[in-house]
Amino acid sequence: MKKQILALLGVACAALLSSCQQTSSLGAYDAYNRPATKPTNPSNVRVKVSTNNQMAYVMEGNKALLVMPLSVGTAATPTPKGNFTIYSKQEYRRAQTHGYFDHGKGRYTGGYLRNKPAGTKFIGTPMPYWTEFKSGYGFHTGWMKPHPCTHGCLRMHHNVAPKFFALVKEGTPLNISSSQPEDATIGRNIPRPPDATPLPNFPHSYLVTDKIYKRHKVPKFVAK
Repeated sequence: MKKQILALLGVACAALLSSCQQTSSLGAYDAYNRPATKPTNPSNVRVKVSTNNQMAYVMEGNKALLVMPLSVGTAATPTPKGNFTIYSKQEYRRAQTHGYFDHGKGRYTGGYLRNKPAGTKFIGTPMPYWTEFKSGYGFHTGWMKPHPCTHGCLRMHHNVAPKFFALVKEGTPLNISSSQPEDATIGRNIPRPPDATPLPNFPHSYLVTDKIYKRHKVPKFVAK
């Protein structure tokens, strides 16, 4: 009996430690942020993305308004390269092909729309601060990792995404290349957010609400 009690205590302690580690890791992830400055002339803003450095540079002339780490597409599903123009912005965007199925009574499952169970309501995966530059491709908030991990979109940290969203507009030019000159200067040694890989995803019941769009810190800009 004594051995059983000790064993149960050991399991409980391990679970508690794991929970604390997850909470601590999520706290470190949520604490991440990057400084940003508003432009003098919004019409002069342009964006440059380096896929090798996984970095975005929001520029006004030679001045960097925001230097922001990204997660980019994998080799199998690469981020498109070239010159683009941002043409659509949606703060409350949801995916149209994958998400969650509402079965009623607080029960949700996830999957692709093409596999939607009969009698359920489809709610797309949240993609906050969607900024589209090519059909099906855009910047948006998402879990970030230190290596290419997306289907081609450019994921931003949730605390930095609203700053990027405020700095760009429909019509802002964008260049995506393997590298940018800024990689060797302002893009060097930029701290990245902790790897989101070990963090648990949020419950479906939370992701189907609009609360997910406002979990970021209030965006503040550096004085000019």
